[in-house]
Amino acid sequence: MSKQQPIGSGFGAATTAAEVIAGRDLSGKTAIVTGGYSGLGLVVAKTLAGAGAQVIVPARDQTKARAALAGSPELTLEHMDLMDPASIDAFADRFLASGRPLHLLIDSAGVMASPLTRDARGNESQFATNHLGHFQLAARLWPALVKAKGARVVAVSSRGHKGSPVDFDDPNFERREYNPWTAYAQSKTANALFAVELDRRGAAEGVRAFSVHPGGIMTDLMRYMDDEGLRKFGFIDDEGGRILDPARGKKTPEQGAAAIVWCATSPKLDGMGGVYCEDCEVSAIADGTETRMDGGVRAFACDPQAAERLWTLSEKLTGVSFPALSAA
Repeated sequence: MSKQQPIGSGFGAATTAAEVIAGRDLSGKTAIVTGGYSGLGLVVAKTLAGAGAQVIVPARDQTKARAALAGSPELTLEHMDLMDPASIDAFADRFLASGRPLHLLIDSAGVMASPLTRDARGNESQFATNHLGHFQLAARLWPALVKAKGARVVAVSSRGHKGSPVDFDDPNFERREYNPWTAYAQSKTANALFAVELDRRGAAEGVRAFSVHPGGIMTDLMRYMDDEGLRKFGFIDDEGGRILDPARGKKTPEQGAAAIVWCATSPKLDGMGGVYCEDCEVSAIADGTETRMDGGVRAFACDPQAAERLWTLSEKLTGVSFPALSAA
């Protein structure tokens, strides 16, 4: 029986992060939330901190991040650029030097449908930012995750993953024509597959991993979309008004953050991992007849063989490995 099936969480599409965290005490826990200074990441960071966790927010744009966190002294701002391998290493080294365990790693930072650019290693920017940078970050922080003796890693994916599996023959669009939405879809599939393989390799060390579709939320992630695109995907109406319909995935930031917080903290997920979630629930596998905006996860995004293959590719493209897991 597939573990990729609903478990009866008691929550739903309109649930908020505050409702998910109610009654939870995260005192003594440490969390890192990438992208925690805007959009969903900021709501997640504040929610975890409000429950007592020590929350670190690494950010590339320090000016923007300082302004966003000015009213949130409970959040600790650090510097890190997911497109810069040296920056990731430096951030991880600083955290490891503190000797603290890391209980929660929330991979929320991302870019969507951007023009073709590449990181210093030549990797396409969406694949590099959304997946490879987070892969390297988790590898470098691995000792702290193990030290927590019960950590969770949450990779923020998307229903957009349905647009493309990972193209293992040309992941960086070196030979095929670049399509920003195909590149985004590939990176979101990679997020889901990363959680599958990380969970398989990390479970024995008490590190469990989840991927999650938070919903469609109008945030800075949509900066490359024009009004025509926003209407096409159902975010605004013909008059430009914002559409909110949680049942169809159009959510507020507080509703979108709920599924991320649920994956990070729900006791119903104890002993579980390697699953794709949405609407504060483990998703069912989609049969392929649904649209990209319908619920469920495509089989190619939770395929263990593809997940292992992506892991090997990620080690090659980043030059980084999880030493303790190399023989797993």
